[in-house]
Amino acid sequence: MSRPGQSSAVSQTALEAGAVATPPRLSAEAMGRSGSSEALAKLDAAVAELRAIAIQPLLQASINALNSGDAQAGAEWAIKTLEKDERNGLAWYLLAFAREAAGDFVSSIRCYETALTLLPDHAEVANDLGRLAFRMGMIEQAEKLFRHFIDRHPFNPEGANNLACAVRDMGRHDEAAAILKDALLANPEVPMMWNTLGTVVTEQGEVHTARVFFEEALRLDPAFAKARYNRGNTRLALGDVAGALEDCEAALALKPPEGERQMMQLARSTILIADGRLADGWDAYEARLDPQFADVTQFMVDRPRWAPGDDLAGKSLLVIGEQGLGDEVLFANTLPDVIEALGPDGRLSIAVEKRLVPLFQRSFPGARLGAHATFSAGGRSVRLTPSLEDHADIDLWTPIGSLLREFRRSPEAYPLRARYLIPDPARVAHWRAELEQALDGPRVGLLWKSLIKAGARSRYFSPFEQWEPVLRTPGVCFVNLQYGDCAEEIAQAERELGVSIWTPPRIDLKADLDDVAALTCALDLTIGFSNATLNLAGACGAPTWLISTPGAWPRLGADRYLWYPQTRLYAPSAFGEWAGVMQAVADDLDAFAAAEH
Repeated sequence: MSRPGQSSAVSQTALEAGAVATPPRLSAEAMGRSGSSEALAKLDAAVAELRAIAIQPLLQASINALNSGDAQAGAEWAIKTLEKDERNGLAWYLLAFAREAAGDFVSSIRCYETALTLLPDHAEVANDLGRLAFRMGMIEQAEKLFRHFIDRHPFNPEGANNLACAVRDMGRHDEAAAILKDALLANPEVPMMWNTLGTVVTEQGEVHTARVFFEEALRLDPAFAKARYNRGNTRLALGDVAGALEDCEAALALKPPEGERQMMQLARSTILIADGRLADGWDAYEARLDPQFADVTQFMVDRPRWAPGDDLAGKSLLVIGEQGLGDEVLFANTLPDVIEALGPDGRLSIAVEKRLVPLFQRSFPGARLGAHATFSAGGRSVRLTPSLEDHADIDLWTPIGSLLREFRRSPEAYPLRARYLIPDPARVAHWRAELEQALDGPRVGLLWKSLIKAGARSRYFSPFEQWEPVLRTPGVCFVNLQYGDCAEEIAQAERELGVSIWTPPRIDLKADLDDVAALTCALDLTIGFSNATLNLAGACGAPTWLISTPGAWPRLGADRYLWYPQTRLYAPSAFGEWAGVMQAVADDLDAFAAAEH
Protein backbone atom coordinates (compact mmCIF):
# COMPACT_ATOMS: atom_id res chain seq x y z
CA MET A 1 0.00 0.00 0.00
CA SER A 2 1.37 3.39 -0.91
CA ARG A 3 1.69 5.99 1.81
CA PRO A 4 1.37 9.75 1.48
CA GLY A 5 4.35 12.00 2.04
CA GLN A 6 8.09 11.62 1.63
CA SER A 7 10.70 11.76 4.36
CA SER A 8 13.18 14.62 4.35
CA ALA A 9 16.88 13.94 3.80
CA VAL A 10 17.56 14.24 7.50
CA SER A 11 14.57 12.09 8.38
CA GLN A 12 15.67 9.38 5.97
CA THR A 13 19.18 9.42 7.43
CA ALA A 14 17.69 9.02 10.88
CA LEU A 15 15.52 6.12 9.74
CA GLU A 16 18.51 4.39 8.20
CA ALA A 17 20.48 4.85 11.41
CA GLY A 18 17.96 2.61 13.13
CA ALA A 19 17.81 -0.04 10.44
CA VAL A 20 19.79 -2.51 12.55
CA ALA A 21 17.85 -1.76 15.73
CA THR A 22 15.58 -4.54 16.29
CA PRO A 23 17.32 -1.59 23.50
CA PRO A 24 16.75 7.27 34.57
CA ARG A 25 13.24 6.65 32.64
CA LEU A 26 12.68 8.02 29.16
CA SER A 27 9.72 10.18 28.26
CA ALA A 28 7.46 8.91 25.50
CA GLU A 29 3.91 8.49 26.64
CA ALA A 30 0.73 8.11 24.66
CA MET A 31 0.02 11.31 22.72
CA GLY A 32 -2.89 13.58 23.51
CA ARG A 33 -4.35 14.81 26.76
CA SER A 34 -7.74 15.00 28.41
CA GLY A 35 -9.78 17.88 27.06
CA SER A 36 -7.18 19.05 24.55
CA SER A 37 -8.18 22.01 22.40
CA GLU A 38 -8.28 19.76 19.32
CA ALA A 39 -10.55 17.21 21.01
CA LEU A 40 -12.84 19.91 22.37
CA ALA A 41 -13.05 21.58 18.96
CA LYS A 42 -14.29 18.32 17.45
CA LEU A 43 -16.89 17.98 20.19
CA ASP A 44 -17.89 21.62 19.72
CA ALA A 45 -18.64 20.88 16.08
CA ALA A 46 -20.61 17.79 17.03
CA VAL A 47 -22.63 19.68 19.63
CA ALA A 48 -23.44 22.41 17.12
CA GLU A 49 -25.24 19.81 15.00
CA LEU A 50 -27.51 18.70 17.85
CA ARG A 51 -31.18 19.48 17.48
CA ALA A 52 -32.11 18.85 21.15
CA ILE A 53 -32.75 22.39 22.38
CA ALA A 54 -32.65 21.44 26.08
CA ILE A 55 -29.32 19.58 25.89
CA GLN A 56 -27.21 21.54 23.42
CA PRO A 57 -26.66 24.58 25.73
CA LEU A 58 -25.61 22.33 28.61
CA LEU A 59 -23.03 20.50 26.51
CA GLN A 60 -21.80 23.81 25.12
CA ALA A 61 -21.37 25.15 28.66
CA SER A 62 -19.33 22.06 29.60
CA ILE A 63 -17.07 22.52 26.58
CA ASN A 64 -16.62 26.22 27.35
CA ALA A 65 -15.68 25.43 30.98
CA LEU A 66 -13.16 22.78 29.95
CA ASN A 67 -11.67 25.13 27.35
CA SER A 68 -11.10 27.67 30.11
CA GLY A 69 -9.42 25.07 32.35
CA ASP A 70 -12.30 24.74 34.83
CA ALA A 71 -12.63 20.96 35.17
CA GLN A 72 -15.11 21.16 38.05
CA ALA A 73 -17.54 23.35 36.12
CA GLY A 74 -17.08 21.18 33.04
CA ALA A 75 -18.06 18.13 35.07
CA GLU A 76 -21.07 19.89 36.61
CA TRP A 77 -22.47 20.89 33.20
CA ALA A 78 -21.88 17.38 31.84
CA ILE A 79 -23.76 15.90 34.81
CA LYS A 80 -26.66 18.32 34.24
CA THR A 81 -26.82 17.02 30.67
CA LEU A 82 -26.87 13.42 31.87
CA GLU A 83 -29.69 14.22 34.30
CA LYS A 84 -31.78 15.03 31.23
CA ASP A 85 -30.41 12.26 29.00
CA GLU A 86 -28.34 9.59 30.73
CA ARG A 87 -27.50 7.96 27.39
CA ASN A 88 -25.90 11.01 25.87
CA GLY A 89 -22.46 9.78 24.80
CA LEU A 90 -21.01 13.26 24.31
CA ALA A 91 -21.87 14.16 27.91
CA TRP A 92 -20.13 11.01 29.19
CA TYR A 93 -17.12 11.89 27.04
CA LEU A 94 -16.95 15.42 28.47
CA LEU A 95 -17.35 14.06 32.00
CA ALA A 96 -14.45 11.69 31.32
CA PHE A 97 -12.28 14.66 30.27
CA ALA A 98 -13.24 16.56 33.41
CA ARG A 99 -12.63 13.69 35.85
CA GLU A 100 -9.25 12.89 34.26
CA ALA A 101 -8.20 16.55 34.49
CA ALA A 102 -9.14 16.44 38.18
CA GLY A 103 -6.94 13.36 38.74
CA ASP A 104 -9.86 10.98 39.34
CA PHE A 105 -8.63 8.29 36.96
CA VAL A 106 -10.96 5.52 38.16
CA SER A 107 -14.11 7.57 37.54
CA SER A 108 -12.67 8.91 34.32
CA ILE A 109 -12.00 5.49 32.82
CA ARG A 110 -15.57 4.41 33.62
CA CYS A 111 -16.91 7.51 31.89
CA TYR A 112 -14.74 6.84 28.82
CA GLU A 113 -16.00 3.24 28.70
CA THR A 114 -19.61 4.40 28.83
CA ALA A 115 -18.95 7.01 26.13
CA LEU A 116 -17.35 4.35 23.89
CA THR A 117 -20.40 2.10 24.30
CA LEU A 118 -22.75 4.94 23.35
CA LEU A 119 -20.51 6.33 20.58
CA PRO A 120 -19.05 3.17 18.95
CA ASP A 121 -18.23 5.05 15.74
CA HIS A 122 -16.42 7.87 17.55
CA ALA A 123 -12.92 6.35 17.40
CA GLU A 124 -11.40 9.30 19.29
CA VAL A 125 -13.08 7.96 22.43
CA ALA A 126 -11.14 4.71 22.06
CA ASN A 127 -7.90 6.64 21.67
CA ASP A 128 -8.54 8.73 24.79
CA LEU A 129 -9.65 5.71 26.80
CA GLY A 130 -6.55 3.85 25.64
CA ARG A 131 -4.33 6.77 26.64
CA LEU A 132 -5.79 6.78 30.15
CA ALA A 133 -5.55 2.99 30.43
CA PHE A 134 -1.90 3.29 29.37
CA ARG A 135 -1.30 5.91 32.04
CA MET A 136 -2.82 3.59 34.66
CA GLY A 137 -0.63 0.66 33.61
CA MET A 138 -3.41 -1.27 31.85
CA ILE A 139 -1.19 -1.87 28.84
CA GLU A 140 -3.03 -4.81 27.20
CA GLN A 141 -6.34 -2.94 27.30
CA ALA A 142 -4.62 0.18 25.96
CA GLU A 143 -3.21 -1.74 23.00
CA LYS A 144 -6.67 -3.01 22.00
CA LEU A 145 -8.15 0.48 22.21
CA PHE A 146 -5.33 2.05 20.20
CA ARG A 147 -5.77 -0.63 17.53
CA HIS A 148 -9.49 0.21 17.38
CA PHE A 149 -8.58 3.84 16.76
CA ILE A 150 -5.87 3.16 14.17
CA ASP A 151 -8.15 0.78 12.24
CA ARG A 152 -10.38 3.82 11.62
CA HIS A 153 -7.46 6.23 11.08
CA PRO A 154 -4.60 4.14 9.62
CA PHE A 155 -2.27 7.08 8.86
CA ASN A 156 -2.94 9.01 12.05
CA PRO A 157 0.44 9.75 13.71
CA GLU A 158 -1.06 10.01 17.19
CA GLY A 159 -2.63 6.57 16.86
CA ALA A 160 0.59 5.01 15.56
CA ASN A 161 2.61 6.62 18.32
CA ASN A 162 0.21 5.46 21.02
CA LEU A 163 0.06 1.91 19.71
CA ALA A 164 3.86 1.78 19.52
CA CYS A 165 4.12 2.96 23.15
CA ALA A 166 1.83 0.16 24.31
CA VAL A 167 3.60 -2.49 22.22
CA ARG A 168 7.00 -1.23 23.46
CA ASP A 169 5.92 -1.46 27.09
CA MET A 170 4.86 -5.06 26.52
CA GLY A 171 8.43 -5.85 25.46
CA ARG A 172 7.78 -6.20 21.71
CA HIS A 173 10.42 -3.70 20.68
CA ASP A 174 10.89 -4.82 17.07
CA GLU A 175 7.15 -4.56 16.45
CA ALA A 176 7.01 -1.11 18.06
CA ALA A 177 9.90 0.08 15.88
CA ALA A 178 8.19 -1.28 12.75
CA ILE A 179 4.92 0.53 13.60
CA LEU A 180 6.78 3.81 14.01
CA LYS A 181 8.92 3.45 10.90
CA ASP A 182 5.86 2.73 8.74
CA ALA A 183 4.10 5.75 10.24
CA LEU A 184 7.17 7.95 9.76
CA LEU A 185 7.26 7.16 6.05
CA ALA A 186 3.79 8.73 5.86
CA ASN A 187 4.40 11.47 8.47
CA PRO A 188 8.15 12.21 8.58
CA GLU A 189 7.69 15.63 10.16
CA VAL A 190 6.06 14.48 13.42
CA PRO A 191 8.66 14.92 16.18
CA MET A 192 6.75 12.87 18.77
CA MET A 193 7.20 9.69 16.71
CA TRP A 194 10.94 10.26 16.35
CA ASN A 195 11.09 10.69 20.10
CA THR A 196 9.15 7.49 20.74
CA LEU A 197 11.33 5.59 18.28
CA GLY A 198 14.31 6.81 20.27
CA THR A 199 12.87 5.34 23.46
CA VAL A 200 12.26 2.01 21.74
CA VAL A 201 15.82 1.60 20.51
CA THR A 202 17.19 2.82 23.84
CA GLU A 203 15.42 -0.08 25.50
CA GLN A 204 17.10 -2.34 22.96
CA GLY A 205 20.49 -0.99 24.06
CA GLU A 206 21.09 1.10 20.91
CA VAL A 207 21.90 4.35 22.73
CA HIS A 208 23.93 5.91 19.90
CA THR A 209 21.07 5.31 17.46
CA ALA A 210 18.54 6.63 19.95
CA ARG A 211 20.46 9.89 20.18
CA VAL A 212 20.11 10.31 16.41
CA PHE A 213 16.34 9.94 16.70
CA PHE A 214 16.06 12.39 19.61
CA GLU A 215 18.12 14.92 17.68
CA GLU A 216 15.84 14.53 14.67
CA ALA A 217 12.86 15.26 16.93
CA LEU A 218 14.67 18.38 18.16
CA ARG A 219 15.50 19.45 14.60
CA LEU A 220 11.79 19.35 13.83
CA ASP A 221 10.80 21.02 17.11
CA PRO A 222 13.61 22.69 19.09
CA ALA A 223 11.15 23.39 21.93
CA PHE A 224 10.24 19.69 22.36
CA ALA A 225 10.97 19.18 26.06
CA LYS A 226 10.60 15.38 26.07
CA ALA A 227 13.12 14.92 23.27
CA ARG A 228 15.65 17.23 24.91
CA TYR A 229 15.27 15.40 28.21
CA ASN A 230 15.61 12.03 26.47
CA ARG A 231 18.74 13.14 24.63
CA GLY A 232 20.13 14.06 28.03
CA ASN A 233 19.53 10.49 29.18
CA THR A 234 21.52 9.14 26.25
CA ARG A 235 24.34 11.56 27.04
CA LEU A 236 24.36 10.32 30.62
CA ALA A 237 24.49 6.69 29.46
CA LEU A 238 27.46 7.63 27.27
CA GLY A 239 29.26 9.14 30.26
CA ASP A 240 28.63 12.83 29.43
CA VAL A 241 27.29 13.94 32.82
CA ALA A 242 27.66 17.67 32.12
CA GLY A 243 25.83 17.35 28.79
CA ALA A 244 23.06 15.32 30.43
CA LEU A 245 22.53 18.02 33.04
CA GLU A 246 22.51 20.73 30.35
CA ASP A 247 19.78 18.93 28.39
CA CYS A 248 17.70 18.12 31.45
CA GLU A 249 17.73 21.71 32.70
CA ALA A 250 16.94 22.99 29.19
CA ALA A 251 13.94 20.64 29.06
CA LEU A 252 12.71 21.92 32.42
CA ALA A 253 13.06 25.52 31.20
CA LEU A 254 10.59 24.67 28.42
CA LYS A 255 7.90 24.27 31.11
CA PRO A 256 6.61 20.75 30.36
CA PRO A 257 3.34 19.52 31.93
CA GLU A 258 3.56 19.01 35.68
CA GLY A 259 3.78 15.21 35.60
CA GLU A 260 6.63 15.31 33.10
CA ARG A 261 8.30 18.11 35.02
CA GLN A 262 8.48 16.00 38.17
CA MET A 263 9.94 13.08 36.21
CA MET A 264 12.58 15.43 34.78
CA GLN A 265 13.26 16.90 38.23
CA LEU A 266 13.92 13.40 39.51
CA ALA A 267 16.24 12.69 36.59
CA ARG A 268 18.05 15.96 37.27
CA SER A 269 18.58 14.89 40.88
CA THR A 270 20.29 11.65 39.84
CA ILE A 271 22.49 13.53 37.37
CA LEU A 272 23.59 15.87 40.16
CA ILE A 273 24.31 12.85 42.35
CA ALA A 274 26.25 11.18 39.52
CA ASP A 275 28.30 14.39 39.28
CA GLY A 276 29.16 14.23 42.99
CA ARG A 277 26.96 17.23 43.92
CA LEU A 278 25.36 15.26 46.70
CA ALA A 279 23.75 18.00 48.81
CA ASP A 280 21.86 19.47 45.85
CA GLY A 281 21.19 16.02 44.41
CA TRP A 282 19.64 14.47 47.51
CA ASP A 283 17.51 17.59 48.05
CA ALA A 284 16.24 17.38 44.46
CA TYR A 285 15.65 13.62 44.88
CA GLU A 286 12.50 14.51 46.81
CA ALA A 287 10.79 14.92 43.40
CA ARG A 288 10.11 11.17 43.56
CA LEU A 289 7.52 11.91 46.26
CA ASP A 290 5.66 14.67 44.44
CA PRO A 291 1.98 13.73 43.91
CA GLN A 292 2.25 14.76 40.24
CA PHE A 293 5.05 12.25 39.57
CA ALA A 294 3.48 9.37 37.62
CA ASP A 295 5.33 6.64 39.55
CA VAL A 296 4.93 8.19 42.98
CA THR A 297 4.40 5.90 45.96
CA GLN A 298 1.90 7.25 48.46
CA PHE A 299 2.77 6.33 52.06
CA MET A 300 -0.23 5.77 54.33
CA VAL A 301 1.11 7.11 57.62
CA ASP A 302 -0.97 9.55 59.63
CA ARG A 303 1.94 11.07 61.55
CA PRO A 304 4.14 14.15 60.96
CA ARG A 305 6.85 13.62 58.40
CA TRP A 306 10.45 14.13 59.46
CA ALA A 307 12.44 16.86 57.69
CA PRO A 308 16.20 17.52 57.65
CA GLY A 309 17.20 19.50 60.68
CA ASP A 310 14.49 18.08 62.94
CA ASP A 311 15.90 17.07 66.30
CA LEU A 312 15.64 13.29 66.67
CA ALA A 313 17.02 12.97 70.20
CA GLY A 314 14.59 10.99 72.34
CA LYS A 315 12.01 10.74 69.53
CA SER A 316 10.23 7.76 68.04
CA LEU A 317 10.94 7.55 64.29
CA LEU A 318 9.40 5.25 61.66
CA VAL A 319 11.57 4.63 58.59
CA ILE A 320 9.88 3.00 55.57
CA GLY A 321 11.85 1.29 52.81
CA GLU A 322 11.24 2.36 49.22
CA GLN A 323 12.29 1.77 45.61
CA GLY A 324 13.63 -1.75 44.93
CA LEU A 325 15.26 -4.30 47.20
CA GLY A 326 18.75 -3.11 46.33
CA ASP A 327 17.83 0.48 47.15
CA GLU A 328 16.40 -0.49 50.54
CA VAL A 329 19.71 -2.15 51.38
CA LEU A 330 21.76 0.71 49.91
CA PHE A 331 19.87 3.46 51.74
CA ALA A 332 20.07 1.52 55.03
CA ASN A 333 23.65 2.85 55.06
CA THR A 334 22.20 5.77 57.06
CA LEU A 335 20.49 3.76 59.80
CA PRO A 336 23.46 3.59 62.23
CA ASP A 337 23.61 7.41 62.05
CA VAL A 338 19.88 7.61 62.73
CA ILE A 339 20.20 5.37 65.80
CA GLU A 340 22.99 7.60 67.08
CA ALA A 341 20.86 10.72 66.50
CA LEU A 342 17.88 9.17 68.35
CA GLY A 343 20.07 8.50 71.35
CA PRO A 344 19.41 6.12 74.24
CA ASP A 345 15.92 7.49 74.85
CA GLY A 346 14.83 7.35 71.21
CA ARG A 347 13.10 4.51 69.40
CA LEU A 348 13.45 3.38 65.81
CA SER A 349 10.81 1.45 63.85
CA ILE A 350 11.75 0.10 60.41
CA ALA A 351 9.43 -1.25 57.69
CA VAL A 352 11.24 -3.10 54.88
CA GLU A 353 10.44 -5.71 52.23
CA LYS A 354 9.44 -8.86 54.12
CA ARG A 355 12.42 -10.90 52.85
CA LEU A 356 14.74 -8.40 54.54
CA VAL A 357 13.08 -8.43 57.97
CA PRO A 358 15.23 -11.17 59.64
CA LEU A 359 18.49 -9.60 58.42
CA PHE A 360 17.49 -6.09 59.51
CA GLN A 361 16.19 -7.32 62.87
CA ARG A 362 19.56 -8.92 63.64
CA SER A 363 21.44 -5.87 62.41
CA PHE A 364 19.39 -3.35 64.39
CA PRO A 365 18.29 -5.31 67.47
CA GLY A 366 17.02 -2.25 69.31
CA ALA A 367 14.60 -1.35 66.52
CA ARG A 368 11.04 -2.51 66.01
CA LEU A 369 10.92 -4.31 62.64
CA GLY A 370 8.07 -5.09 60.30
CA ALA A 371 7.28 -5.62 56.64
CA HIS A 372 5.68 -2.99 54.46
CA ALA A 373 2.96 -3.86 51.96
CA THR A 374 2.19 -2.18 48.65
CA PHE A 375 -0.95 -2.21 46.52
CA SER A 376 -2.39 -0.27 43.62
CA ALA A 377 -5.33 2.10 44.08
CA GLY A 378 -6.71 4.21 41.29
CA GLY A 379 -3.56 3.77 39.22
CA ARG A 380 -1.33 4.82 42.13
CA SER A 381 1.08 2.80 44.25
CA VAL A 382 0.18 2.89 47.95
CA ARG A 383 2.45 1.60 50.73
CA LEU A 384 1.32 0.58 54.23
CA THR A 385 3.02 -0.83 57.32
CA PRO A 386 0.43 -3.43 58.44
CA SER A 387 2.84 -5.21 60.80
CA LEU A 388 3.45 -1.87 62.55
CA GLU A 389 -0.19 -0.84 62.69
CA ASP A 390 -0.02 1.13 65.93
CA HIS A 391 1.41 4.50 64.94
CA ALA A 392 0.18 6.24 68.07
CA ASP A 393 3.64 6.19 69.64
CA ILE A 394 5.38 7.42 66.45
CA ASP A 395 6.56 11.02 66.62
CA LEU A 396 7.89 11.26 63.05
CA TRP A 397 8.17 9.12 59.94
CA THR A 398 10.23 9.23 56.74
CA PRO A 399 10.87 7.29 53.54
CA ILE A 400 14.34 5.81 53.90
CA GLY A 401 15.77 7.67 50.89
CA SER A 402 15.04 11.05 52.45
CA LEU A 403 17.53 10.35 55.26
CA LEU A 404 20.34 10.91 52.78
CA ARG A 405 19.53 14.64 52.77
CA GLU A 406 20.61 14.84 56.41
CA PHE A 407 23.31 12.20 56.77
CA ARG A 408 25.06 11.89 53.36
CA ARG A 409 25.43 15.41 51.97
CA SER A 410 29.08 14.99 50.92
CA PRO A 411 31.48 12.15 50.05
CA GLU A 412 33.17 12.68 53.42
CA ALA A 413 29.87 11.86 55.17
CA TYR A 414 30.05 8.24 53.97
CA PRO A 415 31.75 6.38 56.82
CA LEU A 416 34.51 3.82 56.39
CA ARG A 417 32.28 1.34 58.20
CA ALA A 418 33.19 -2.33 57.73
CA ARG A 419 29.51 -3.28 57.53
CA TYR A 420 26.09 -2.21 58.70
CA LEU A 421 24.14 -5.42 58.13
CA ILE A 422 25.00 -8.55 60.13
CA PRO A 423 24.57 -11.99 58.57
CA ASP A 424 23.59 -15.01 60.64
CA PRO A 425 26.94 -16.34 61.99
CA ALA A 426 25.62 -19.91 62.17
CA ARG A 427 24.63 -19.81 58.49
CA VAL A 428 27.96 -18.27 57.52
CA ALA A 429 29.68 -21.21 59.23
CA HIS A 430 27.31 -23.62 57.51
CA TRP A 431 28.12 -22.24 54.08
CA ARG A 432 31.85 -22.20 54.72
CA ALA A 433 31.64 -25.89 55.51
CA GLU A 434 29.55 -26.58 52.40
CA LEU A 435 31.98 -24.65 50.20
CA GLU A 436 35.05 -26.34 51.63
CA GLN A 437 33.52 -29.74 51.01
CA ALA A 438 32.35 -28.99 47.45
CA LEU A 439 35.09 -26.77 46.02
CA ASP A 440 38.87 -26.75 46.24
CA GLY A 441 40.26 -23.29 45.49
CA PRO A 442 39.22 -19.64 45.76
CA ARG A 443 35.41 -19.52 45.82
CA VAL A 444 34.01 -16.64 43.78
CA GLY A 445 30.31 -15.84 43.53
CA LEU A 446 28.97 -14.55 40.20
CA LEU A 447 26.04 -12.28 39.32
CA TRP A 448 25.54 -11.45 35.66
CA LYS A 449 21.96 -10.30 35.02
CA SER A 450 18.77 -8.87 36.49
CA LEU A 451 15.36 -10.50 36.64
CA ILE A 452 13.93 -7.13 35.61
CA LYS A 453 13.85 -7.54 31.84
CA ALA A 454 11.67 -4.58 30.91
CA GLY A 455 12.97 -1.29 29.61
CA ALA A 456 16.58 -0.22 29.44
CA ARG A 457 17.55 -2.30 32.48
CA SER A 458 19.49 -4.69 30.21
CA ARG A 459 21.98 -1.99 29.24
CA TYR A 460 23.42 -2.18 32.77
CA PHE A 461 24.51 -5.78 32.24
CA SER A 462 27.01 -7.16 29.76
CA PRO A 463 26.05 -10.15 27.58
CA PHE A 464 27.00 -13.43 29.24
CA GLU A 465 29.46 -14.15 26.41
CA GLN A 466 31.56 -11.20 27.61
CA TRP A 467 32.30 -13.09 30.82
CA GLU A 468 34.56 -15.55 28.99
CA PRO A 469 37.94 -14.08 30.11
CA VAL A 470 36.73 -14.05 33.71
CA LEU A 471 35.41 -17.62 33.56
CA ARG A 472 38.68 -18.85 32.04
CA THR A 473 40.67 -17.69 35.09
CA PRO A 474 42.62 -20.78 36.20
CA GLY A 475 42.27 -22.13 39.71
CA VAL A 476 39.02 -20.29 40.55
CA CYS A 477 35.87 -22.10 41.68
CA PHE A 478 32.80 -20.22 40.56
CA VAL A 479 29.59 -20.18 42.60
CA ASN A 480 26.20 -19.25 41.18
CA LEU A 481 24.54 -16.41 43.11
CA GLN A 482 22.24 -15.55 40.21
CA TYR A 483 18.58 -15.77 41.14
CA GLY A 484 16.01 -16.70 38.51
CA ASP A 485 16.40 -19.05 35.58
CA CYS A 486 20.08 -19.23 34.69
CA ALA A 487 20.36 -22.86 33.61
CA GLU A 488 21.08 -21.84 30.02
CA GLU A 489 24.11 -19.71 30.93
CA ILE A 490 25.49 -22.35 33.32
CA ALA A 491 25.16 -25.00 30.60
CA GLN A 492 26.78 -22.62 28.08
CA ALA A 493 29.80 -22.11 30.34
CA GLU A 494 30.18 -25.88 30.74
CA ARG A 495 29.66 -26.63 27.06
CA GLU A 496 31.74 -23.88 25.45
CA LEU A 497 34.40 -23.18 28.07
CA GLY A 498 34.56 -26.35 30.12
CA VAL A 499 33.86 -24.25 33.23
CA SER A 500 31.57 -25.45 36.02
CA ILE A 501 29.53 -22.91 37.96
CA TRP A 502 28.47 -24.55 41.21
CA THR A 503 24.93 -23.89 42.39
CA PRO A 504 24.54 -24.01 46.20
CA PRO A 505 22.04 -26.66 47.33
CA ARG A 506 18.90 -26.12 49.42
CA ILE A 507 18.71 -22.35 49.05
CA ASP A 508 16.29 -20.13 47.16
CA LEU A 509 18.55 -17.37 45.87
CA LYS A 510 15.59 -15.06 45.30
CA ALA A 511 13.53 -15.64 48.45
CA ASP A 512 16.02 -16.60 51.20
CA LEU A 513 17.81 -13.27 51.41
CA ASP A 514 19.04 -13.76 54.98
CA ASP A 515 20.71 -17.00 53.88
CA VAL A 516 21.99 -15.36 50.69
CA ALA A 517 23.69 -12.68 52.82
CA ALA A 518 25.37 -15.41 54.88
CA LEU A 519 26.47 -17.24 51.74
CA THR A 520 28.16 -14.15 50.30
CA CYS A 521 30.09 -13.73 53.56
CA ALA A 522 31.30 -17.33 53.33
CA LEU A 523 32.72 -16.75 49.84
CA ASP A 524 36.19 -15.40 49.14
CA LEU A 525 34.77 -12.86 46.68
CA THR A 526 31.56 -11.82 44.90
CA ILE A 527 31.71 -10.28 41.41
CA GLY A 528 28.82 -8.81 39.50
CA PHE A 529 26.52 -5.99 38.58
CA SER A 530 24.48 -3.98 41.03
CA ASN A 531 21.44 -5.97 42.10
CA ALA A 532 19.92 -6.97 45.43
CA THR A 533 22.42 -9.79 46.08
CA LEU A 534 25.51 -7.69 45.43
CA ASN A 535 24.13 -4.95 47.68
CA LEU A 536 23.54 -7.50 50.43
CA ALA A 537 27.13 -8.70 50.11
CA GLY A 538 28.47 -5.16 50.21
CA ALA A 539 26.33 -4.09 53.18
CA CYS A 540 27.42 -7.20 55.11
CA GLY A 541 31.08 -6.36 54.53
CA ALA A 542 31.81 -9.25 52.17
CA PRO A 543 34.55 -8.72 49.54
CA THR A 544 32.84 -7.50 46.38
CA TRP A 545 33.84 -6.32 42.92
CA LEU A 546 31.16 -4.17 41.30
CA ILE A 547 30.90 -3.82 37.52
CA SER A 548 29.14 -0.52 36.82
CA THR A 549 28.27 1.65 33.81
CA PRO A 550 29.10 5.20 32.67
CA GLY A 551 26.93 7.76 34.45
CA ALA A 552 25.56 5.38 37.09
CA TRP A 553 24.33 7.63 39.89
CA PRO A 554 25.09 5.26 42.83
CA ARG A 555 28.79 5.82 42.11
CA LEU A 556 28.23 9.38 43.44
CA GLY A 557 30.84 10.83 41.08
CA ALA A 558 33.62 9.15 43.09
CA ASP A 559 36.47 6.89 42.01
CA ARG A 560 35.59 4.40 44.75
CA TYR A 561 32.27 2.97 45.91
CA LEU A 562 31.35 5.08 48.91
CA TRP A 563 28.47 2.91 50.11
CA TYR A 564 30.66 -0.14 50.75
CA PRO A 565 34.32 0.75 51.43
CA GLN A 566 35.62 -2.77 50.71
CA THR A 567 34.10 -2.84 47.20
CA ARG A 568 36.35 -2.59 44.15
CA LEU A 569 34.78 -0.66 41.27
CA TYR A 570 35.00 -1.37 37.53
CA ALA A 571 33.30 0.60 34.74
CA PRO A 572 33.70 0.82 30.95
CA SER A 573 35.10 4.01 29.50
CA ALA A 574 32.15 4.25 27.10
CA PHE A 575 28.65 2.80 26.87
CA GLY A 576 28.53 -0.88 25.95
CA GLU A 577 32.31 -1.33 25.74
CA TRP A 578 32.42 -4.31 28.06
CA ALA A 579 35.44 -6.14 26.61
CA GLY A 580 38.07 -3.98 28.32
CA VAL A 581 36.30 -4.05 31.66
CA MET A 582 35.82 -7.81 31.68
CA GLN A 583 39.47 -8.30 30.74
CA ALA A 584 40.50 -6.01 33.62
CA VAL A 585 38.34 -8.07 35.99
CA ALA A 586 39.91 -11.26 34.63
CA ASP A 587 43.46 -9.93 35.11
CA ASP A 588 42.74 -8.86 38.67
CA LEU A 589 40.99 -12.15 39.41
CA ASP A 590 44.04 -14.04 38.17
CA ALA A 591 46.20 -12.07 40.62
CA PHE A 592 43.63 -12.62 43.39
CA ALA A 593 43.61 -16.38 42.80
CA ALA A 594 47.40 -16.52 42.83
CA ALA A 595 47.50 -14.66 46.14
CA GLU A 596 44.92 -17.00 47.67
CA HIS A 597 46.96 -20.15 46.93
